[in-house]
Amino acid sequence: MTDRNLTSGMATAVASGLLRPAIFYEGEYVSGGASAFLRLWTGVGNYVWNAFTWTGGGQLLGITALEETGELKAAGFTVSLSGMPSALIALALASMKKNRSGKLWLGLFDAAGALIVDPYPIRRGRFDVAVIDDNGTDCTISAKYEDRLVDLQRPRERRYTTEDQAIDYPGDNGFEFVETLQDAKFVWGR
Repeated sequence: MTDRNLTSGMATAVASGLLRPAIFYEGEYVSGGASAFLRLWTGVGNYVWNAFTWTGGGQLLGITALEETGELKAAGFTVSLSGMPSALIALALASMKKNRSGKLWLGLFDAAGALIVDPYPIRRGRFDVAVIDDNGTDCTISAKYEDRLVDLQRPRERRYTTEDQAIDYPGDNGFEFVETLQDAKFVWGR
């Protein structure tokens, strides 16, 4: 773990083997047309870190296994909050917007219960889709995030047309006659 850019306090805690881990989650959403943030952590009660108050999710906050690989591929993650009242479904659907940021940090606590300086950022992604499991009284809301590398898997289709050229260069008429050339007949020599 020497190549992870851990602070000396984090590296010492990892080397000692005495770990008291916690995960911090920050998700961006829309409230009243403006960006807002939901900050949760896997402990109980409120905790102040990084000048923000993080709400304890305890056992109600779930995070999928985080895949790490040496390959160049997109690895997303899912954050779920269970035990939510069913009345919050409409609010969740209205607030969660595609491509908003989501971040996870790994924090370690010492024996006195103090957070060791600078939790390690373990994953960041862009919101993709919400999955809601509702049983009538309470529900589980899961936010799926995807890595920016997922853009490598999307096809990039461009055309040699005036409309496509106008995306990058409005007012450019360089492709104005390309469509007429498709049906043109040229006579070469005699």
